[in-house]
Amino acid sequence: MLTSPPLPPNAIRWLAALNIHRREQLQAVGAVRAFLLLKASGHTVTERLLFALEAAARGEHWSALDDATRAALRAAAGNHPPVRPLPPQAERQAFMAEALALAAEAARHGEVPVGAVVVHQGKIIGRGYNRPLGSHDPSAHAEMLALREAAAHVGNYRLHGCQLYVTLEPCAMCAGAILHSRLDHVLYGAAEARTGAAGSVINLFAERRLNHHTAIDGGIAAEAAAALLAAFFAQRR
Repeated sequence: MLTSPPLPPNAIRWLAALNIHRREQLQAVGAVRAFLLLKASGHTVTERLLFALEAAARGEHWSALDDATRAALRAAAGNHPPVRPLPPQAERQAFMAEALALAAEAARHGEVPVGAVVVHQGKIIGRGYNRPLGSHDPSAHAEMLALREAAAHVGNYRLHGCQLYVTLEPCAMCAGAILHSRLDHVLYGAAEARTGAAGSVINLFAERRLNHHTAIDGGIAAEAAAALLAAFFAQRR
């Protein structure tokens, strides 16, 4: 279990809220990401806490870190892609289930099974599933259609305060639209090794030169999303 020292008691409580209770869990998340998650959660954090997190992951006191390690931690925190705390598990499961149902609908229409929903304040305000074949529209990906419906719902293309749940890692086209919409957070299911623009091929969400930074997390109901895709392509073959 994480202890004080090297971590302050408050930090241990904050980490517990992120389901980080043990050294192994902190190592898996990484000191820099854990630090940024605490900051994104609204806690007042200092550089010293960043060092303490790294020390806790190593099993030593923060004062044992040398200057080179501290400089590397500062640089990593400054260059890290944006992060946001994950919504509660029940919430993630419920909204990804809606996206999976839309993906299944796409498959019924002969489209690659990808579904997406946009969520604002706990309510779905945009839905979409892949329709490029049926609509003769190369831009009619699930994410694009969900974004369009959500933007029409709020009367603004900027979707601050919204999350997008999508069953497959976004492509470059969809990633660009997501960034342009100023979405807060994207949660996707299966990775897309051929066209994924959230880290599989490129990571547009980590490109600091773009005008907005949307947090992104993958692996949400990944097995169910991948199974839909595998069944679809097996049937096509």
